[in-house]
Amino acid sequence: MPAYKAPLHDIRFLMNEVLDYPAHYQTLSNGEAADADTVDMILEGAADFCENILSPLNQSGDEEGCTFNNGEVTTPKGFKEAYDQFVQGGWQGLSFPEEFGGQNLPQSLNLIKSEMMGTANWSFQMYPGLSVGCMNTILQFGTEEQKNLYMPNLVTGEWSGTMCLTEPQCGTDLGQVKTKAEPLADGTYAISGTKIFISAGEHDLTDNIIHIVLARLPDAPAGTKGISLFIVPKFLVNADGTIGERNPVSCGSIEHKMGIRASATAVLNFDNAVGYLIGEPHKGLHAMFTFMNTARIGTAIQGIAHAELSFQGALPYAKERMSMRALSGKKDPEKVADAIIHHADVRRMLLTQKSIAEGGRAMIYYAAQIADKMADALARGDTAAFEAHDDHLGFYTPILKGFLTELGYEAANHGMQVYGGHGYIKEWGMEQIVRDSRISTLYEGTTGVQALDLIGRKVLLTSKGKVIRDYTAEILKFCGQHARNKYMRRFAWDLTKLCAQWNALTVRIMLAARKDRDIVSSASVDFLMFSGYVMMAYFWAQQAAVASAKLASGEGQEVPEFYKAKIKTADFYFERMLPRTQGHAEAMVNPSKTMTSLAPEHFSFDY
Repeated sequence: MPAYKAPLHDIRFLMNEVLDYPAHYQTLSNGEAADADTVDMILEGAADFCENILSPLNQSGDEEGCTFNNGEVTTPKGFKEAYDQFVQGGWQGLSFPEEFGGQNLPQSLNLIKSEMMGTANWSFQMYPGLSVGCMNTILQFGTEEQKNLYMPNLVTGEWSGTMCLTEPQCGTDLGQVKTKAEPLADGTYAISGTKIFISAGEHDLTDNIIHIVLARLPDAPAGTKGISLFIVPKFLVNADGTIGERNPVSCGSIEHKMGIRASATAVLNFDNAVGYLIGEPHKGLHAMFTFMNTARIGTAIQGIAHAELSFQGALPYAKERMSMRALSGKKDPEKVADAIIHHADVRRMLLTQKSIAEGGRAMIYYAAQIADKMADALARGDTAAFEAHDDHLGFYTPILKGFLTELGYEAANHGMQVYGGHGYIKEWGMEQIVRDSRISTLYEGTTGVQALDLIGRKVLLTSKGKVIRDYTAEILKFCGQHARNKYMRRFAWDLTKLCAQWNALTVRIMLAARKDRDIVSSASVDFLMFSGYVMMAYFWAQQAAVASAKLASGEGQEVPEFYKAKIKTADFYFERMLPRTQGHAEAMVNPSKTMTSLAPEHFSFDY
């Protein structure tokens, strides 16, 4: 298994040179505390914890997995001790209010910490990661009493949280939720039903687990308009915050999964469990989207996490493994063969991994700044600003989640391929990264669901294409600023053409949908992938612009190879990755009939 090394140089490059985090923090009401020394201390501390505590448990945790015995779940050896260190370090409360024991730092620092933790050990990151959405939901929609009762122990990490949406008969289509909530005389509710695929739904890391549960009241209308949201703790909580008696929430089993085997995925049975309404009746789905958006950004991080870890495993192997001679002549003449890093096809795979990890990281870090602004607006009680930033992030979310997880899985496969037959052997750890990465394209909404959300809801229904026009206008402004730069003008020209194409494709699909409604679905994944490649190109162009300016001015002479590598990787992305857009563009505008003309009964393997 590759030993994780936090890419602090790249993280600081994005924060300080490309996205200007110091100036960004000055605009936030809680940004003053995020001074340079504090940020550096957090980055160094997180890197140390991830490299020395979490990374060594990644492969052993996969081999051992979680064990289930009569409703109790035990995590792999070392996980409980690592989690205790996580709690002692105050890592869970990094971006939560001081009144509940947090440090009140910007959300982005928590996301950056989560990237490091997830790359070092994604299974471990799942446990505290699910709690973040739980806390955000309680913070935004909970009563003062609920906040005071649950937040302090959630913020310290002594308790954890989950989200309970999926049921045996429904996943994405939450309108089919059947879990019931019966009102009781004391103002609480009796929650009954079964939830499946509940990440971190049962484990031995914390004293209590706070479940956020979707359920229906007796008078609920049908469909998604009849769903309410409830807090259902594993152990009831006394008025003074201490743990009370066990709530009738039981773990029926845990899933036997392809990957992230050290993360427990539970089947939970609620048998008249005591629940507390959070938010308004029948409006639980609206509140749950707070949770979902948090979770989807977290899943997008998984895409770059696996790309980064797989690259860190593949690169040293490519430098050490000797096989054949390079076509351009001997590179290691004193040895029997050349290192495989000298073969162009191996470099293609390595550069694909590198461009995905570093390009995706830039996309995530920009989205993290929007999340900062959302949290700041919420803290100030500025509803209009919060909704504006929420809409802004809403455009990014399906692209980040859908596009980056698909590319993260591709990058993980490339890392395994670099090893050849050794990549298929468990001891190297590369096949684990592939298995772990596979779930990322499925949970929190599959790629197809993200694609429909993007084109169907965000682009066509809500904005009538305006969101694309606004975003391409931002890119075109950047292109105009760099059009005269000798190095940057080719990037600017490519992006300018793609912006025009992006808008034209949007209009074509919008018009075609008047007669062919299925084209929205048939075009959706191609539209999402096209959008992702263009967005990543924009962020690579920004990195290339900064790197080339640093070298030209002489400021980058201390570490010239870092900036040169940025430029070369940007070149690779534009020349080898970005042309994929044209296949997606051609496919998305074709009529849907090739997908819809075959009748269901004709999908057969036995005629």
